[in-house]
Amino acid sequence: MPVNISVAAPAYNEADTIAAVVGEWQDYLENTPAVGDWEIVVCDDGSGDATGEILAGLRARCPRLVVVTFERNRGAGAAIAAAIAHTRLDWVVLLDSDGQFPIANLDRVLPRVQAGEALAFSGARIRKADGVAYRWGSAASGAVSNLLHRTRYRDFNSIFKVVHGPLFRSLPLESAGMNCSTEITARVAEMGHEWVEVPIEHRERGGGSRGWRYWRGARDRALFVAYLGYRHWLLRRGVLRRPAAREEISREGVR
Repeated sequence: MPVNISVAAPAYNEADTIAAVVGEWQDYLENTPAVGDWEIVVCDDGSGDATGEILAGLRARCPRLVVVTFERNRGAGAAIAAAIAHTRLDWVVLLDSDGQFPIANLDRVLPRVQAGEALAFSGARIRKADGVAYRWGSAASGAVSNLLHRTRYRDFNSIFKVVHGPLFRSLPLESAGMNCSTEITARVAEMGHEWVEVPIEHRERGGGSRGWRYWRGARDRALFVAYLGYRHWLLRRGVLRRPAAREEISREGVR
């Protein structure tokens, strides 16, 4: 049975690539037999370039494109949370709008979704196309996150996620910056769900701006990983109540 898909993505100063990336998504969703109903939800995180204008033009040509707009920059985490909150279909695919995560990676995930294998899938990058410093930072934070959460995920920080919509929309996300993908992995695990990792391709960044300095980002990620670990410790001790979805999560009726 075809899978109904909402693509959710943040966008910040992506004027150089956003039209091509959204076009790539639309072409895939329209021409893949395993995809049923679909939509694309992009949150413009207060871009200072022409990203908003380009999205408005794309919206006129693609009625299934939903654009959420922040008047000021609020951070990638806030934009991701807003995009997810505005989705409506059965499965949500989280991507970035810089083109680093090809939507064609879904070819490896959709058969497993159709088989009812899990409610949460995460892309494990075969080869990370980021710079050395970013790769080291991601590897270090991923290793610490696995240690703190008693998991063994290969790519804890990957933003490429395919999650059952009711589950994804129920996550109590707090991250304001670039740590949202790490938080999503942790939150789903806290709710008692196992991630199924699928190997994916990862491309070099096509353009735009990361919007954060490396050392500041490294510091913030270290602090956030420590916070998530401390929270997980409190959950294990029963000091905090383990989160649950706002609606019953079941594989019955998944389309």
